[in-house]
Amino acid sequence: MSTSNTTYYIPHKATWPVMATAGLMTMLAGFANYLNGSAIGSTLMVLGLSIFIVMLAGWFTLQSKESESGMYNHGVGISYRMGMMWFIFSEIMFFAVFFGALWYTRNLSVPWLGGEGAKGITKELLWPAFNAVWPTNGPASVGGHFEPMGAFGLPLLNTLLLLTSGVTCTWAHHGLIAKNRTQLIQGLAATVALGFLFVICQAIEYHEAYTEMGLTLGSGIYGSTFFMLTGFHGFHVCVGAIILSVVLFRSWRGHFSPENHFAFEAAAWYWHFVDVVWLGLFIFVYLM
Repeated sequence: MSTSNTTYYIPHKATWPVMATAGLMTMLAGFANYLNGSAIGSTLMVLGLSIFIVMLAGWFTLQSKESESGMYNHGVGISYRMGMMWFIFSEIMFFAVFFGALWYTRNLSVPWLGGEGAKGITKELLWPAFNAVWPTNGPASVGGHFEPMGAFGLPLLNTLLLLTSGVTCTWAHHGLIAKNRTQLIQGLAATVALGFLFVICQAIEYHEAYTEMGLTLGSGIYGSTFFMLTGFHGFHVCVGAIILSVVLFRSWRGHFSPENHFAFEAAAWYWHFVDVVWLGLFIFVYLM
């Protein structure tokens, strides 16, 4: 099916989004059960991940076939771009909530519990011996002893990796515009490699936190906010790297042109969003 300037392509009934939801919900349910010691937790996580991988393969294949067959006209392209903009905006709000939780905890609730400000009178009622310092492991050290994660080391290395990946992604885009497919493929390959290297470094950081520093999800409000923010960001890096891998494969197959390359644009927008969020994380979680 092809479209003209006066027609608008309407996709058939979408089943892939439903499958994506099922996969994500199964993974989250499995993760929750795993954290609570349930034997079925790991099985559900693997099942959910398998569903999600199948969904990604099927949805990406469908989208690439529709795009390369000429189904999308200028109007469809505008709709795609508006949809991606709103999606990234929703992701900004997603992380804004977590940054807000961190700010509220560190700058308001902990000082109040320590006796500061107009609401500090609650200290004598709740926990008189509480020491309002950050990072905190809670009243009576309920979070156990731990070491806070420093900014210099793996976090700084990961910052350099992501910033470099943003440069290589932009370099690949310039290669696409200039019809230099070698530059496009090399830039995308470097971006994907740096993205997955970031994930590996974060896994090493988590292992060190759990085994050597005593820093876990149960380490008071500091531990929960640390893993909540960095963990969700790491998940977004994984998603972005997978999307860029698909774009890299399609570029290798000869897809995309300077006039028609929305899939690349969408992946690049998402990747730069991930870069910016990490800069905020590095400053507000690691440095401050």
